[in-house]
Amino acid sequence: MAGKLSKQERKALIEEVEKKRADEPKKSGKSGFATIDAEAARLEKE
Repeated sequence: MAGKLSKQERKALIEEVEKKRADEPKKSGKSGFATIDAEAARLEKE
């Protein structure tokens, strides 16, 4: 990094990230293992 950020700069970055997280819908609620199992089942069918 270029250097340390001031408290105000850190606070602004945190607020920006929190706003982006609030604006974007959550991704699928499946766990990592559920996703892997679904992918494995799909590949077995091919």
